[in-house]
Amino acid sequence: MPAADRPRFGGLVSEGGIRFAAWSQAARRLWVSIFDEQGKREIERLELQPQGEGVHALFVAGLGPGTRYGFRADGDYAPERGLWFDPAKLLTDPYAVEIDRSYTYDWRLAQRRGEGADTAQLMPKAIAAALPKPVQAAPPLFQPGGLIYEVPVRAFTMQNPDVPEKLRGTIAALAHPLVVEHLKKLGVGAVELMPVTASIDERHLPPLGLRNAWGYNPVTFMALDPRLAPGGIMELRNTVAVLRQAGIGVILDLVFNHTGESDRLGPTLSLRGLDNHAYYRHTSDGRLVNDTGTGNTVACDHHIVEEMVLDTLRHFVRDAGVDGFRFDLAPILGRVEGTFDAEAPLLRAMRDDALLADRVLVAEPWDIGPDGYQLGNFPPPFLEWNDKYRDDVRRFWRGDAGMVGALATRLAGSSDVFAANGQGASRSVNFIAAHDGMTLADIVRYEHKHNKANGEQNRDGHDENLSWNNGVEGDADDPAMAAARLNDQRALLATLFASRGTIMLTAGDEFGRTQQGNNNAYAQDNAITWLDWAGRDQPLELYTAQLAALRRTVPAFSDTGFLTGQPPAGSEIPDVAWLTETGAPLDEQSWQDPQRHRLVMILGGASRLAVIINGDRRACMVTLPEREGFFWAPALETGDAVDISRPVSGRTVIFMIERAQAGTREKRNGGK
Repeated sequence: MPAADRPRFGGLVSEGGIRFAAWSQAARRLWVSIFDEQGKREIERLELQPQGEGVHALFVAGLGPGTRYGFRADGDYAPERGLWFDPAKLLTDPYAVEIDRSYTYDWRLAQRRGEGADTAQLMPKAIAAALPKPVQAAPPLFQPGGLIYEVPVRAFTMQNPDVPEKLRGTIAALAHPLVVEHLKKLGVGAVELMPVTASIDERHLPPLGLRNAWGYNPVTFMALDPRLAPGGIMELRNTVAVLRQAGIGVILDLVFNHTGESDRLGPTLSLRGLDNHAYYRHTSDGRLVNDTGTGNTVACDHHIVEEMVLDTLRHFVRDAGVDGFRFDLAPILGRVEGTFDAEAPLLRAMRDDALLADRVLVAEPWDIGPDGYQLGNFPPPFLEWNDKYRDDVRRFWRGDAGMVGALATRLAGSSDVFAANGQGASRSVNFIAAHDGMTLADIVRYEHKHNKANGEQNRDGHDENLSWNNGVEGDADDPAMAAARLNDQRALLATLFASRGTIMLTAGDEFGRTQQGNNNAYAQDNAITWLDWAGRDQPLELYTAQLAALRRTVPAFSDTGFLTGQPPAGSEIPDVAWLTETGAPLDEQSWQDPQRHRLVMILGGASRLAVIINGDRRACMVTLPEREGFFWAPALETGDAVDISRPVSGRTVIFMIERAQAGTREKRNGGK
């Protein structure tokens, strides 16, 4: 199918009526149910006609945009064989681009055939929409090496007093001038929106009085959640346009690896009721494969799923103008008959598609299936979340022994991971904290997870967080401890912004957000995850903005080429030099010294820049190599006293830049 064409499935509005089309190879009969304007009463049920090759379609004259509808399917009902056909289950159109309300979990959605009532009253209805004229084609704004800002859309503005109350928690709030100003201050290259498509709560949450706050439990892939985008696709489109005008791209975090239909005890909502065997992967004895840990795994190697995923991506590029996508548990997209293949048809099609070929593609390169850890194995141009970066930086600043070599490798672009097959550029997305895990502030306040609010007796979430508490678990009134924790946050942020390649910052980490030690806050749609704008640490926020400004002025940071220690073409200065605090090159013994916690990285260029990292708790003197006609000066105007003629404090990162002496500058300017 040519990329410029609209999808062939869904409720396709045209002059004179709507063509309804769905795919199922196993169903014997399919219907479209038409509902009244409120979506409450079924006013007509029409059978779709087989068109061959699994396509069922029907043109209904007289219907127009705004028509509410759903599908029904009939066939064998034998869950033990993976067959779930039940015409009493109203099914959301997998190609719906708008639904009339959010999904709400109800146990009746999972009742067996013949044991429950019709589910139409429990389900949102798809709304047939006349899609807008495509966005004018433009290349992505975001470029590898920039700053990705991970945003949980609802939590981001729920407590922001500068945003009008009616906009808080929505995609539209991201276009508010003061929000845009904040993003620009941080030098954000692209906001990465955590899932904004419609999702459903896991079945264990409602009895606990909880709801899924992250959105990683979709039902269908194109329809935006009405709670996050009450204005539908145009709300996303308008927000993308405003951010783009400010020089900021938008990346959507999408979940194609599983759906909220879960395991065999889960609800029948869409794909399961249409053709469970085709849309989900199964074992040879008919059981659902669970490479995701959620109960089901989408069969991304099935041709009809591949078509649906590509149609979804094209929809968000064509109709909203997004820069690109981040893929949750991305090895699922590359699994062919259960085995990951970097050249899988779906991964290849994304890179070859006329509309998608230039988009930003970011992989979370792991799932829990066999050989599910695939960091470094995705093909270019995929960028990849780099958990080795996260873990090594945390270990270094926690004070683990023997980490200075690993730190240098991460600062230089992780060539050990990404230089395979002769690749000369890093595809690493460097991050220290993300939505999943402890916040940056909690990394230095808690040694252990504190997830009791999730209702699972603290069993959920990772047990090892590579975190430390500076002496007391959680809140403490000791000013010295507060200062130490702030210093550690500054050091972690400075390390991130000094790292080669793409970097990612999760919203709120720039001003000290906390989740009270909860490292799996997916079910906390409340003050635990809502950003506390009124109580934010403004000095830390200012420091982050200064780091961002420095990064923008030092091309060596955002360059994605690996640092080699050799001079670039046309220069006599190595692209990097690794030194001890005395100014001597690190020798093999120094690299291997388990007690070494100090490192000086000097980046070459027209003006060299030194990154002095003192991970020791003791202060030390630092000597930087000098060049005739130059002197070293602080690179950040932080207001802090920076003087390397005095001991550099422990647990500190300092940036020094080479400046030309006045006389040298006059000579270079011909004495003028």
